[in-house]
Amino acid sequence: MASNPGAVSGRFDVAAFIDARSIGWREILMLVVCSLVLFIDGFDMYFLGKIAPAVAEGLGGRPVDMTEVFTLQQIGMAVGAFLMPPLADRLGRKPVLGLCLLMFGVLSLCSVFATSLTMLAWLRGVSGVFFSAMLPIGLALIAEMTPRHRRASFIAIVLVCFSGGNFASGAMTAWLLDIYGWQIGFWLGGILPLAALPLLLLVPESLAFRTTRDPADPRIARTILSLDPSAPLRGGESFHMGDAPPVEKAGPFAMFGPRYLLQTMILWAACFLALGNIALLANWMATYFQELGGVPIQDFAKYLMIGYFGGAVGTLAMGWLMDRIDPYRLIAGFFLVNALALALLGFFPAGTLLFLLTMIVWNFCQVGGQTGINTLATLGYPPEMRSSGIGWAGGAGRLGGIAFPLAGGLALSAMLSLKTIMLLTAIPAVAIAGLILLQGAAVKRAEAAAGR
Repeated sequence: MASNPGAVSGRFDVAAFIDARSIGWREILMLVVCSLVLFIDGFDMYFLGKIAPAVAEGLGGRPVDMTEVFTLQQIGMAVGAFLMPPLADRLGRKPVLGLCLLMFGVLSLCSVFATSLTMLAWLRGVSGVFFSAMLPIGLALIAEMTPRHRRASFIAIVLVCFSGGNFASGAMTAWLLDIYGWQIGFWLGGILPLAALPLLLLVPESLAFRTTRDPADPRIARTILSLDPSAPLRGGESFHMGDAPPVEKAGPFAMFGPRYLLQTMILWAACFLALGNIALLANWMATYFQELGGVPIQDFAKYLMIGYFGGAVGTLAMGWLMDRIDPYRLIAGFFLVNALALALLGFFPAGTLLFLLTMIVWNFCQVGGQTGINTLATLGYPPEMRSSGIGWAGGAGRLGGIAFPLAGGLALSAMLSLKTIMLLTAIPAVAIAGLILLQGAAVKRAEAAAGR
């Protein structure tokens, strides 16, 4: 790139520099590293629910006794979602990502040697503090280093890879569980993040983070020149991020100011329901179908793997469509179809063509719909609090992730029918659709009032 449209009279617009760049090998490298890191995060987050009955048996308990493990894991994830992203807004995206990889890798290896469900519950609770923070921080990094015209697509790709970790955990359950026992999930969940740590050395820190944190940071100019040696920097430039008005000096609490409050409240409510339902299904779905439907967990893992392809397509479709049509109606439509598919899964016999097609549609809409919510959160906050905005919305979701699996354990204890349970899981998806439509109406009113 020969010139930067944001370099005017000693002022250098970092946002314009990033947006004017074409996609080259550096952007692809950033995409690959973030995708691999979030793939590992997805594996660690979702493998336990698939092998829960085997873990309970291996540690001398019953499937319903996994409620303690799931609850402490979700509490840890909620704590991490509120604690770690603000740390990334203060210290940087890369160091906090590295800390998270290191800690949940070590804790997963420690879990191999757990001798009771209570011990495992505490280890997973502390692990949750770290692996729940990876997604919001990784999304912030990829969003801040990607040109605007490819941002939603890049976010969609890394979210596909995050879901790919879920797929890989299904493959592990289907083909490695019988050979290596329940410990195999924790071995892989520990080795993979530790092996991925050096990858963070290959990518730069977020320019948006450095510019909003300290516009005089000399590393800003060095990073810009490493990305484009022809950038018109002569020294002494004043770096800034576009023409957006400054955020109130309240750190992450600025999201509760008048400018962002309504958006934040609706987003938190939607995440509470969406991530709560995802946690419920991730932790208990395999157990429901085994205990209430007679489907072995190894077979159900294969069905989930088939459904994964629907989720991958749904994520990519959402990323492509959000740049082209009304995102609020789009996301609401995804969740309405998601509700229908969830209800039907309890009525179709497992393994039949109708069941597998419904599994694909459910994954398409659930993962695609969550991608839409994540993208709204990623693009809806400025760099000064982007990690916090995404992470705290996720934290609200993790609170749902505590309540919903607890209710799921009660449903199993009460021996509700599989049809009844799946019908109940459809209700939150309908409520999410209503919330997203409400947010869309609020945004349009605000734009009309501003004369845009």
